[in-house]
Amino acid sequence: MGRYLEKILEGWIFQSRWLMAPMYLGLVGGLFILLVKFGQEFFHIAVHLASFSEQETVLSLLALVDITLVGNLLIMVIFSGYENFVSRIDTADSEDRPEWMGKVDYSGLKLKLIGSIVAISAIDLLKAFVHQSSGTASFSTEQMAWLVGIHLTFIITGVLFAWMDRIAGHGSSDH
Repeated sequence: MGRYLEKILEGWIFQSRWLMAPMYLGLVGGLFILLVKFGQEFFHIAVHLASFSEQETVLSLLALVDITLVGNLLIMVIFSGYENFVSRIDTADSEDRPEWMGKVDYSGLKLKLIGSIVAISAIDLLKAFVHQSSGTASFSTEQMAWLVGIHLTFIITGVLFAWMDRIAGHGSSDH
């Protein structure tokens, strides 16, 4: 009787991974939201291009890069998370299947995510510096220090993640 209950419990626990599937679908919805925001920003740039200064153009394009990086981050979480925790995505015969898909484990996903977060933080920091130098926004020294400090924290976190993975023996060329 005990083994029978154990088998049922383990079956339920194993099937509970499917509770994550709606969350990944929600992140796919997040991609649609980003696409709408990207389209709005792109339209705004196109309409105002003639009146934009060089710095305004650069800032607007950085906003597009920022949105794209967040989209890339979502794709990584959706694909890797679903494949690592729910089920394999059966697209092996597709020539469009990303090379990294199915090869990124949880450890590799952590490193890719922190790398993306560092890139997004760098874009935001660059936008703040461009705003500051153009005179369109005035950040206090304290605010700029916070932006730099947060960015450095992300960098240090990434280095520590990579170092811990290397110590644990997870570091390989597949990540």
